[in-house]
Amino acid sequence: METKITTSNFEELKNGELPLVVDFWATWCGPCRMIAPIIEELATEYDGKINVGKCDVEECDDIAGEFGIRNIPTILFFKGGQVVDKMVGAANKAKIEEKFKALL
Repeated sequence: METKITTSNFEELKNGELPLVVDFWATWCGPCRMIAPIIEELATEYDGKINVGKCDVEECDDIAGEFGIRNIPTILFFKGGQVVDKMVGAANKAKIEEKFKALL
């Protein structure tokens, strides 16, 4: 299940026991809407192994700014509180899942 990333829960999730995948998106972004079902599917498949969050760049511009998010969709992969991988732009499920598997 996806978690809505907010300024108040981000640090806790980022530094949690499980790796964290954050999908930076916006409601007006077509490619973001294209990958949304894929992210949702992977969140369900990796439930209990990886935390998956969605961060609306317009609601949380502080978090987007902290990580230099200039293009969306951007997916950041965190392990141990650190960014270990990044994906910019839309991609198919196999390519995104490859990054999920690398986190485990």
